Amino acid sequence: MKYDPEKHHRRSIRLKEYDYRLAGAYFVTIVAQDRECLFGDIANGEMQPNDAGQMVERWWIELRQKYPDILLDEYVVMPNHFHGIIGITVQMVPRANSPKSESSVGADLRVCPRTTASLNAMVQWFKTMSTNEYIQGVKQQGWRPFNRRLWQRNYYEHVIRNEQALDRIRDYIDQNPLMWMEDPENPVNNG
Repeated sequence: MKYDPEKHHRRSIRLKEYDYRLAGAYFVTIVAQDRECLFGDIANGEMQPNDAGQMVERWWIELRQKYPDILLDEYVVMPNHFHGIIGITVQMVPRANSPKSESSVGADLRVCPRTTASLNAMVQWFKTMSTNEYIQGVKQQGWRPFNRRLWQRNYYEHVIRNEQALDRIRDYIDQNPLMWMEDPENPVNNG
């Protein structure tokens, strides 16, 4: 099929002009391709992750090793999607003209308000690593195959702007398994 910009354009769901390397908290939702339920089941309002779901959780936690200037907050693996909060922390770095020693009293320091990696880079790394391990699980452990890709191309993100929003999102993540029957990501609701 020949590329047609009228049909094949991709619009970003990111905020225009926003630097996703800035310090702050971000809520992300990553959905399995075709909303396939590959990561476990909900039983009595609780997520019961299968081996693939446990693997997804491991790679989420591994983000902290890959990107040491982030904090991971509330998260949940759901049957066909993942919700989590990433906090990008503020770092102190010396200015170019300051002494090299960290122990220098009165060294000229400034706050570096962003990390070197963007939120998108972090999510892409997570998706890549979990996809690679899922492929191995299909080959070696008989996990259910997926259609072309494990995760949908994009992901949902929300910049968390204050403590009240953070508390609401934490509650949403915590309550998500209880709300599975009403969840828009539940394939039953997308008939």
